[in-house]
Amino acid sequence: MAGGGFVKLPSGAVVVALSLPRPGGRAAAGGPGPRVRVLVHALNRARALTRVRNLGWCSVFLRGNADPPTPDEVTAVLHHPDGIVWRSVPSGPAECWQPISSLLRPAAPEVRWTLEDIAAPALLGTDQAAEPAVGPGGTPPRQRSAGWSAVRPEPAAGGPLTAGGRRLSR
Repeated sequence: MAGGGFVKLPSGAVVVALSLPRPGGRAAAGGPGPRVRVLVHALNRARALTRVRNLGWCSVFLRGNADPPTPDEVTAVLHHPDGIVWRSVPSGPAECWQPISSLLRPAAPEVRWTLEDIAAPALLGTDQAAEPAVGPGGTPPRQRSAGWSAVRPEPAAGGPLTAGGRRLSR
């Protein structure tokens, strides 16, 4: 369960503030883990909580209004194009609000190249680009089909072709 609160704006929309556990944060021995304060701008409280649940926090509820957003927090979330921002709790005086994508972004995948991938085309005089030994996300690279060609086929004499390769009727 999350601690937080909400503020209803004159337009009828709401700004919801929640204190949630930081994704991937490690708890100290026997203590609570690191937390983040998340601000969400939405049409109503239910939609705000749904936006947070869709980001991966499953059991998010707002019971009461114990810790509503401050006017500075409301200004921060209203001026952000995504309408959802976060910062760590407790925050320092110079810590800024950040977009939620920076909190939920996974670590960059490691792409490994072997010496053969880099040196073989240059040493052997081949003109094909080298494929990585491991592609993005640790997956093997795609294999090209036997009929793959970098050259686009020329249209036959007698008229242009459509995108599907059929002749246009006259």
